[in-house]
Amino acid sequence: MEEKHLEQGGAVRLYEKDSHLSEFRAAVLACEPYEKGYRVSLDQTAFFPEGGGQSGDRGWLDGVEVFDTQEDKSGVIWHLTKEPVPVGTEAEGRLDYELRFSRMQQHTGEHIVSGLAHSLYGYDNVGFHLGEELTTLDFNGELSGEQILELERRANQAVWENIEVQVRYPDGRELEDMEYRSKIQIEGQVRIVSIPGYDMCACCAPHVKRTGEIGLIKLIGCERHRGGCRVTMVCGGRALKDYQEKQRGVGEVSAELSAKPDQIGEAVRRLKEQQARTQEHLNRIQAVYLAEKLEQIRPGQQNVCIFGEDLDNIAVRNFVNGAMERCPGVCAAFVGSDGAGYRYILGSRNVDLRVFVKELNARFQGRGGGKPEMVQGSLTGNRDEIEKMIMEEQKR
Repeated sequence: MEEKHLEQGGAVRLYEKDSHLSEFRAAVLACEPYEKGYRVSLDQTAFFPEGGGQSGDRGWLDGVEVFDTQEDKSGVIWHLTKEPVPVGTEAEGRLDYELRFSRMQQHTGEHIVSGLAHSLYGYDNVGFHLGEELTTLDFNGELSGEQILELERRANQAVWENIEVQVRYPDGRELEDMEYRSKIQIEGQVRIVSIPGYDMCACCAPHVKRTGEIGLIKLIGCERHRGGCRVTMVCGGRALKDYQEKQRGVGEVSAELSAKPDQIGEAVRRLKEQQARTQEHLNRIQAVYLAEKLEQIRPGQQNVCIFGEDLDNIAVRNFVNGAMERCPGVCAAFVGSDGAGYRYILGSRNVDLRVFVKELNARFQGRGGGKPEMVQGSLTGNRDEIEKMIMEEQKR
């Protein structure tokens, strides 16, 4: 059948005839209070109501902001506004066309990617969300890194071919002979969006007229999701913005590492190796320092308490274990500062630390716990006051 625009609920859907129409005039049929504002219906509209995974259009009616467009169960399209628009007047409608065009780029790109995933790998699109920044596609199978690259390459080939995006309204007999994608059972007139050679899908949303308008399709992520995978993508202007932001980030890292952009991976690996060697050296120094602290414990000393701003957790635990062999009371180690707070490990052979740590946490806004012989947690307080409480603890 020839392309046509539909009339439901008394409104002519201009976006069905021309997805690039950004301005129009229409009679205001109704305006009524709705939630925290108003909802307005027109005799015709270029505003697309939420559907098919795409959000409702935004824009203006006679200068009044339209912040969303929805369709009710009877097929009436409602333009949601914060202010009323007089009934019986002819209003000038104007879309936020930059937003509309961006959404059309994403949605048409989704058709291409989903169609290719189906033809190449036999996977169905079982979920689609067109967000304000990113678009996600859920498939009922997993995609490897190589498959994602091939999918992206072929999707952009479809863009470069600048194929006409076709819209048809087949009758029941024609529909029976067509193979098309659809996630839901559709009642009534079916709208088929076709990108020859790549996809044929039942969809109610507006799309670009030719695939070249998409500009670029970039798949930026793929993760396992409910037995299949979730692909994250951006198209057109959003893809350009994503590339610019990442290029700026790469440039900053490149400058900090004094490495060319194509060499920052190797530079980061060298930096990590150097960091690991430095940390290993620091751990050895800390082990020597804590061993000296153990040797400084006096014979007959009841309790012991040390503080450090940046001590390795394993080294600290080893110190507490060693101190427990020398002191009958509480052996404590605190890592941090008065301003940032402290992490602690307490050990004792004779004191039930579960009781003691409750008092410690209550006094210094702490939290933590453990076994009678060893507890750990965090708190905030003054070093001198914390040390005083530890050192004054008597054998129980």
